[in-house]
Amino acid sequence: MIRKLVCAVAAGVAAAALWSMPASAAPLLQLSGAIFTTDVSGAPVNLNHYAAKEDVYLNGGPGINAPDDAAGLPAGIYAFQVTDPSGKTLLSTDPVACRRVEVDASGRFVSVAPSGGCAHATGTDAEDGGITVQLFPYLDTPNNGGEYKVWLTPYDALDSTAPGNRHGFVPADSKTDNFKVKAKAIVEIDTRFSRHGGPFIDGLAAHWTDTLGAHNVKYSEYNPAVLAFHEAHVEAAEAGLHKITVSDQAGCEIDDVHFDGATFLPDASGTVTVPVQVKKFMTGEHTYWVEVHCL
Repeated sequence: MIRKLVCAVAAGVAAAALWSMPASAAPLLQLSGAIFTTDVSGAPVNLNHYAAKEDVYLNGGPGINAPDDAAGLPAGIYAFQVTDPSGKTLLSTDPVACRRVEVDASGRFVSVAPSGGCAHATGTDAEDGGITVQLFPYLDTPNNGGEYKVWLTPYDALDSTAPGNRHGFVPADSKTDNFKVKAKAIVEIDTRFSRHGGPFIDGLAAHWTDTLGAHNVKYSEYNPAVLAFHEAHVEAAEAGLHKITVSDQAGCEIDDVHFDGATFLPDASGTVTVPVQVKKFMTGEHTYWVEVHCL
């Protein structure tokens, strides 16, 4: 209890001291592309689980295993932060001006120069030639399950006055991803695509909206080295209501979607949104399966 209180007080002090950003900004359309946590090399990491806080880096782009024509993040200057899963406790300890990254027209991270002399450490992504950005320094999470949430939003869209903002980051304008450090529980939402009775299909997109209304996109993949077995994978899902949205895309015209004993049919646009109510788990492995059947 003492450690939790210290973390909460420290985060509150940090939040009060970190404002060096636009006070107001116009709302943005939902961002294309994706973010994901990784290591310094940009390599995928087992289920977003890390041994130490310093090991966690951020990357961007169309997303792991995205098709060649998938949209990346729009070009521009972005800010990032680390919070607890609820977004209430700011864990990043340096000013937000030190947590800026430039994204090029392909959606890659390419520079932390906008942060000046207090920029975060970087690595080189061996796959796309961009950079990875270290999230540290940040405090230990007050979450007993070792869960963290990283946010990315256009720097000019930071708005400390917007309803529902988390330390200036507005969920509707943000990408988020969850990760764990020294985790005790595995809680995940996995979406799989297949044709009825057929093999699973990789490289297909599932859009995840978290409990705060922030969003990201995941692609189904098969990579046993990182424990990925044809799923579009959301790791460290916090307790509360999440949404998984799938739409007709190259390789899959949606027939129906199954989750928790219920069947969901696509609307006129070929889109299905599945509500996933995640319970709070402190130990063990827990997977919520969303099964998409393609024609």
